[in-house]
Amino acid sequence: MNVAANGWLPILMLAAGCTATGRGTSAPPPRALSAADEATWIARGRDTVAPFKSRLMAALQAGLAEGPDRAIDACRVEAPAIATASGGPGVTVGRSSHRLRNPANAPRPWVQPLLDGFITTPATAAPRAVALSGGGIGYVEPIVLQPMCVTCHGATLAPAVQARIAALYPADQATGFAPADLRGVFWVEFEPAALAPP
Repeated sequence: MNVAANGWLPILMLAAGCTATGRGTSAPPPRALSAADEATWIARGRDTVAPFKSRLMAALQAGLAEGPDRAIDACRVEAPAIATASGGPGVTVGRSSHRLRNPANAPRPWVQPLLDGFITTPATAAPRAVALSGGGIGYVEPIVLQPMCVTCHGATLAPAVQARIAALYPADQATGFAPADLRGVFWVEFEPAALAPP
């Protein structure tokens, strides 16, 4: 899949790494699924992430219409609630990155090796589904930076944007990106209780 062609991605790069629940500890690499099972869970993962991306895009578009400060606030305040609402019983949705804006968005242990693989070979990054320890299923989907996203994630930021980000995220690492860079991942964690067909 060409992730840059994904219609949901144009604005979401502003939000990757801003806020969500995450864990940054190491863990063994997740186990591969059979090809058929992976295809099934990739489809379910995409369906689960889609409302999150759609609602987040709408919030960020509305924010950008009022200026970058408002878009930053939409990401910071609205994104976590949108992620929570996009999940459900036994299903958690989030975002992460190798260069975080908010440390709370650190990769979950099972996400880290998949994210590392995307960093190593970004041109071949594509949605993945894997078996998790404990019987769950994990899904990840690459996020590719779009041109408009350099407003908050580029190498050179407007002074007001830079000041706002520095005030909110003193340890920010999420700048210096260029269009088409890998920005991070969307992820879904399906707990064992959520593995029955929807």
